[in-house]
Amino acid sequence: MIPSEHIININKPMDWTSFDVVRKVRYTTRIKKVGHAGTLDPFATGVLIVLTGKNTKRQNEFMDMPKTYDAEILFGNKTDTGDRTGEVIETSSIPELTEAKILGALAEFSGEITQIPPMYSAKKVDGKKLYKLARKGQVVERKPSTVMIYDIELKSWTSDQLNICVRCGRGTYIRVLAEDIAHKLGTLAHVKELKRTAIGDYRIEDALSIPEFIEKWKSSAA
Repeated sequence: MIPSEHIININKPMDWTSFDVVRKVRYTTRIKKVGHAGTLDPFATGVLIVLTGKNTKRQNEFMDMPKTYDAEILFGNKTDTGDRTGEVIETSSIPELTEAKILGALAEFSGEITQIPPMYSAKKVDGKKLYKLARKGQVVERKPSTVMIYDIELKSWTSDQLNICVRCGRGTYIRVLAEDIAHKLGTLAHVKELKRTAIGDYRIEDALSIPEFIEKWKSSAA
């Protein structure tokens, strides 16, 4: 009999919700108790830790681990979701950028920072998930939260785009970070691409695609 307690490092595909992955794992394994440790937005890809059986009780342990993201930020347009899936709600000119200006802006987001959670998020206010209110066109007041940025690295940049690698703590919204960086540079932005490359020691290089997971599970069950 195959054990029901697993820690599965899944490479979440684009346009899947985190719950879509959980549902697929539950269907494949026939294990009733399945959860994940840290939501990824549907447009994002990368490491999603799926827990089964008694390991679901360890969710907070994984949620508290540092997370690493590669983010592609596009300047000039702000969207209602903070990413490329949303509607453009504001546009701005883009000032002439230099590496020194960009590095100076990024340096201001190192260490403990405060963020206002986006309306399009799973965070709850008065017991209601913000994204459900946002879909109804509602905007409610959100309290700032303190998050930790352990490291933020400039990978590359162009006149209208920024590629960064961020290692951060629990509750960090990369979409908000992108908008705040843009604000420091005198423009607007949204996240074009987002990939989570690590949660603690669980890395993208070791993550299983959905087909790989299904094949591996079937082989072990044979």
